[in-house]
Amino acid sequence: MDLFEHEARDVFERYGVPVPRGLVADTPESAREAAASIGGTVVVKAQVKTGGRGKAGGIKLASTPDEAFAAASAILGMDIKGHTVHKVLVTEASEIAEEYYISFLLDRANRTFIAMASATGGMEIEEMADSITRMPASAFDASAVFSPEIADQVNAVASALWKVFVSEDATLVEVNPLALTKSGKILALDGKVTLDDNASFRHSRTDSGAEGDPLEVRAAEKGLNYVKLDGTVGVIGNGAGLVMSTLDVVALAGAAPANFLDIGGGASAQVMADGLDVILSDPSVRSVFVNVFGGITACDAVANGIVQALGLLGDRADKPLVVRLDGNNAEAGHRILDEARHPLITVAHTMDDAAGRAAALAGAGAGKES
Repeated sequence: MDLFEHEARDVFERYGVPVPRGLVADTPESAREAAASIGGTVVVKAQVKTGGRGKAGGIKLASTPDEAFAAASAILGMDIKGHTVHKVLVTEASEIAEEYYISFLLDRANRTFIAMASATGGMEIEEMADSITRMPASAFDASAVFSPEIADQVNAVASALWKVFVSEDATLVEVNPLALTKSGKILALDGKVTLDDNASFRHSRTDSGAEGDPLEVRAAEKGLNYVKLDGTVGVIGNGAGLVMSTLDVVALAGAAPANFLDIGGGASAQVMADGLDVILSDPSVRSVFVNVFGGITACDAVANGIVQALGLLGDRADKPLVVRLDGNNAEAGHRILDEARHPLITVAHTMDDAAGRAAALAGAGAGKES
């Protein structure tokens, strides 16, 4: 789970990482109040989980509360790489002398934790990979990267960031830029934190995705592995590999998938109903492709789950479903679907055929609405 910058800032402050004063605002009026409370020149920053905010105009300086009002007015509602800005972070401005980079992260390939640091930071850090020094996280030494005048300060900041990483079960803690102000103080001016969802049982966390796509939030509340996409064919499968293949065959059939949804091994009626409910709530969906390979969960159980799910959804199920079943008890599954004679269900026997039918139905649905 990625945190918003203002959430990362609050975590940093809690662990003793030096950060500028900051307040969150969701209206231009509250941004003006925040600027007045902080005093002096402030920075108004879009809160979205993507990079490139500065280049997109999502970060603005404001020397007065009225300027903060104007900046927030321009930023709130802005689209940055497909992310709509719902909140801004108003922080005190800093006189920056130099910008640096520091992070701790999980190195999955080598099954260890590493630290990365650079005496050059800021917006262009991704283009200066050669300037980044890597070292074991447990052996971080600022003197290997930074000048003696600031090494002790950076080590203190790194120690606090490592506490964040360990205590919060993070997979990434990044500060860019880590700034040296003209007064000689080191500050974390921007932070990125990614938390390990597998460790969430150890923490009482609010869902940082609550400001993300509402369908993804809704799916997460139901325990579904769902990602919203931009197409018209809803996709349900069991197993991430099968779902990814399904997305590909839908694209090859000339349509665009509307989502990724992996229901895993247990395609019960309730799980299927929850998945269909989320997918059918997407106004862009014109048809649904259910692609299941029966293994531990047999295809007849899946077929019963689909029929029962449509019964549970009632009028909310209003888009055609193309169902392809293969594997354990596939014939029994086909028989159950045939006997149900549900007007929304079309049975297909191959992935390519199913994808083609789902794409055609999506096109026909779009034609009816236009």
